[in-house]
Amino acid sequence: MQGLMQNAPLLISSLIEYAALYHGDREIVSKTVEGPIHRTNYRELNRRAKQVANALTRLGVKHGDRIGTLAWNGYRHMELYYGVSGIGAVLHTINPRLFPEQIEYIVNHAEDQYIFVDLTFVPLLEKLAPALKPVKGYIVMTDEAHMQKCTLPNAIAYETLIARESDELTWPVFDENTASSLCYTSGTTGNPKGVLYSHRSTVLHSFAVCMKDVLGVNSADSILVIVPLFHANAWGIPYGACMSGAKLVLPGQHLDGKSVYELLSQEKVTMTAGVPTVWLMLFGYLDQNPDAKLPDLQRVVIGGSAAPRSMIERFEKQFGASTIHAWGMTEMSPLGTTGNLLPKHAGTPFDKRIDVQVKQGRAVYGVEMKIIDDEGRELSRDGKAFGDLVVRGPWITAGYFKGEGGQILDKDNWFKTGDVATLDPDGYMQITDRSKDVIKSGGEWISSIDLENEAVGHPAVAEAAVIGIAHPKWQERPLLIVVTKKDMDVSREDLLKFLEGRVAKWWLPDDVVFVKDLPHTATGKLLKTKLRQDFKDYRFPGADAAE
Repeated sequence: MQGLMQNAPLLISSLIEYAALYHGDREIVSKTVEGPIHRTNYRELNRRAKQVANALTRLGVKHGDRIGTLAWNGYRHMELYYGVSGIGAVLHTINPRLFPEQIEYIVNHAEDQYIFVDLTFVPLLEKLAPALKPVKGYIVMTDEAHMQKCTLPNAIAYETLIARESDELTWPVFDENTASSLCYTSGTTGNPKGVLYSHRSTVLHSFAVCMKDVLGVNSADSILVIVPLFHANAWGIPYGACMSGAKLVLPGQHLDGKSVYELLSQEKVTMTAGVPTVWLMLFGYLDQNPDAKLPDLQRVVIGGSAAPRSMIERFEKQFGASTIHAWGMTEMSPLGTTGNLLPKHAGTPFDKRIDVQVKQGRAVYGVEMKIIDDEGRELSRDGKAFGDLVVRGPWITAGYFKGEGGQILDKDNWFKTGDVATLDPDGYMQITDRSKDVIKSGGEWISSIDLENEAVGHPAVAEAAVIGIAHPKWQERPLLIVVTKKDMDVSREDLLKFLEGRVAKWWLPDDVVFVKDLPHTATGKLLKTKLRQDFKDYRFPGADAAE
């Protein structure tokens, strides 16, 4: 017997319609590429998204056509989030931090019909345009007053394109499993792969974003969205904000410490989200401005890379803001875990509580998770055993776009994340490494992530990376590679002494190397493939004597 409930499809257009009707006056604030602060609201966003939809229809865009964006976080990009997907086309957010040849590859692979581009990236596309065969035209995301002369074929200003369109539109109704957006992985090895989200998966993921035990997005929030709209749909926050009516603050390309602080302060931000490198820049500004206050800040979501313990501690001690350590993947829409505390942790001493918060957190409802050994056997959830992390659920990919990579699920639909992790009895997951980055020393595994996080706790260290270097006796040993803060010095001996007692003795790096900067992927993660290439001929002092 089946229930007698209405079968309404879960569509992204329902989110903006809800926000416009019930939270129409709630602000959306953007620091624009042109310079000034722009203020709009959900009612206006819905109206203009419908103009976008009508413009695309007039251009001949059909159900399932891919529409590319090469843009920062701003109100026009938000309009595309809803105007494109709302008519059954597919929003393809392109990461401008990819190498130009990767951008060329994914535009052609996605077969984008049109590309919407911020002024910042017009020169990049001008160089690539002759090779972008499927693209019929380019829409520059500005008005006529700021439109620059460019060589992009069939280029038109965004405001000119939509000005002629009606804002009258009844969003079409279609199958909730229809593709809604397309994001490509950062492609650290081989070509990037496309992850094709559906309306259903996106709306379900949005419910999770609004759950108090996940990100807790709600109508009282003012959210500074540092995580890019081109990175896994900004962790689902643009959709969750519409579902809840939260105020949105969009920084554009202005991610330096001063600009981030000013937006946090002026817009009374209660919640923000981004990768650790952005917060390091904020801390650099705060170090120069010790009287800076952020009385409204309550929650800082940190993902993309592991949040160092020192970062979690500083947000709480300096601003009383709780860090939500999050983990996920483009393939997971992207949320998989969040590090909120349980009632049992109330009254727990500060240091013990931080011990919990440095973990990547507990699985979000909708995500099944376990760790397995090399034979596929599930390992104990005791916080000690570590193995390959696998996941499955309604917003986790079943395969890459156009079948790239072949069959990626096992017979029971588990997706192998590529991470090595532990799970404790309370369900808290902790990444110990990427499977390709873990250091194998004398038959035991050393976590490069844990070493990096401890090293960053030193007051003179701005950023740190750890890689495994071949060793004649131990197979591999850790090499610590460090970027120091401006005008600060620290010696190899000082760093190694600092790490003593913070990690197991046999984990201590065999050497420390100081560099000017570290390479990163297009999503801000440490690019360890490049580091391993750069240090492929490195030999530890005295290693030859062990042979």
